[in-house]
This record gives sequence, C-alpha cells and structure tokens, in this order.
Amino acid sequence: MTIGVDLGATNIRVGIVEGGVIYRKISEPFPYDKTIDETIDFLITTIGRLMNSNIKGIGIGVPSVVDSKKGIVYKAGNVPSWKEVHLKDILQSEFKIPVRVNNDCNCFAFGERYYGECTPYRNIVGVTLGTGLGAGIVINDVLYEGLNTGAGEIGLIPYLDSNYEHYCAAKFFQRYNTTGHIAYLRAENNEQEALDMWEEFGHHIGNMIQVIMHMYDPEAVILGGGISKGYKYFEGGMNKNLDTYPYPLALERMKILLSSKEDISLLGAASLIP
Repeated sequence: MTIGVDLGATNIRVGIVEGGVIYRKISEPFPYDKTIDETIDFLITTIGRLMNSNIKGIGIGVPSVVDSKKGIVYKAGNVPSWKEVHLKDILQSEFKIPVRVNNDCNCFAFGERYYGECTPYRNIVGVTLGTGLGAGIVINDVLYEGLNTGAGEIGLIPYLDSNYEHYCAAKFFQRYNTTGHIAYLRAENNEQEALDMWEEFGHHIGNMIQVIMHMYDPEAVILGGGISKGYKYFEGGMNKNLDTYPYPLALERMKILLSSKEDISLLGAASLIP
C-alpha cells in the first residue's frame, strides 16, 4: 500500500492506494494562504490520519517546479509561502518511509497511462485545462520529466500575443469577462455567443494539439481539468483546426481522449512509489 497526495488548485486529496484502487480518501480545503510552517503542519497531519504500518511510501503531486530527485518544491504557484520547500526530506523525517515528489500534471499523465483511459498506449501526453494549462509526457511507459522536471510546460510556449495558457485555459474566458463555468452554462442554454466562444476556444486547442503532435507524435492525447468538461462545445472548432495538420495519417492514428476518473492524479502520485 502507498499513500498518494494530490495538492490541487483549491483542495488537497490524500488516499491509500493499492493496485490502482483507492481504499480510503480524505479531501479537504488546503490553507494556501498560511505560513510555510502552518501549511506543512496541515499536510503532515492530513497524511498522518491515513498512515499505518502497511504503508510503504508516499507520492505527492504539486503544482510547481520540482526537483524530483531531491524532492524540492520551488515557488508553488498556489502556495505563496512555498518558495523552496525540501518536501521529501521533511516527510521522510516525519514518517520514516520513502517519499517521491513530482509535478501535478506529470502525476495526471502517469495516472492516466496506468489506471485511466490511456492503458492501451505507451506514448501519451496528458493535458490539464484549468486555471492554467499543464501537461505531462509518458514515453515508452516512462514519465519524461526533462532536466528540471519542466518538460511539458506547453502553456508557456509563445502563441499569438501571449502564450498557449492565455488561449487554452481559464484566461481565455477572462478575455470575454466571464468564466469557463458560466460559458458552459450559457452554452447549455444554447446561447449563440457562448457557442461561438467555445468554437474559438476549440480552434486554439487544435493549434495546441498540433504543437504536441509535432513535438512528441504521441499515440494519444488525453484532456483533463475542469474546462475539459466543455469538450462537446469545443470539439468542433478543435477538429476543424486539426484538419489542417500536414500529416493526415498521423492525425488519423492518434487518439484524443477525455479523462473520466476524478482522482486520477492521486493514483498517479501514488504510482511514483516503485
């Protein structure tokens, strides 16, 4: 048994995992605005509620740049006090078992490869469409991190007047003074302005997927995150854009999938423990 930890945008999810099954889980708001000592104490207390003698390790996914070998978290975007946190050392000292730390999008991709929609494929890119745009890459069944665990930062690639994160995540809807959730509800109500908005969003997603195909030529791209729930509204615009891809056979062979498991990042984090 291992413990997986998913430190998301607003909540922390901690679960006991074995064989891809979550046996117990805690999901609570995380005190992001507190001091480093208060946030670490909260994390330790939450993990401790599930700890028992059968746990062989802890895997944790964090929305941040991570030194995965040393388990150091740098400048976590949603936890202001986490400028440089030696998380692996802290948790190993507390619980006396192995700890692995990685980027949350890497955990998402890893979880999808082994426990989600991508189990038939060895080469995938997992993309999270949410507050930001993140991605994780699995090549020949191995998580590809790059030198600084920075591989897959597709959102920061320059695009139009900014970068892909401004056009393929929540910031796109802010351009229209709305949110993805409200745009979804308006589309559900068949409002043409909202439908056009999603069509444009899909065009940008299609461009982003073309970049992924040129860089990695994966067997599958899987979309997750809150905004992916609007897929039925942006699929058309996405596919129109993808029809311009210069290698039709590659496009025909690659699968675009939707994440279906709420706790897939937690499963991926737990799988960091060999």
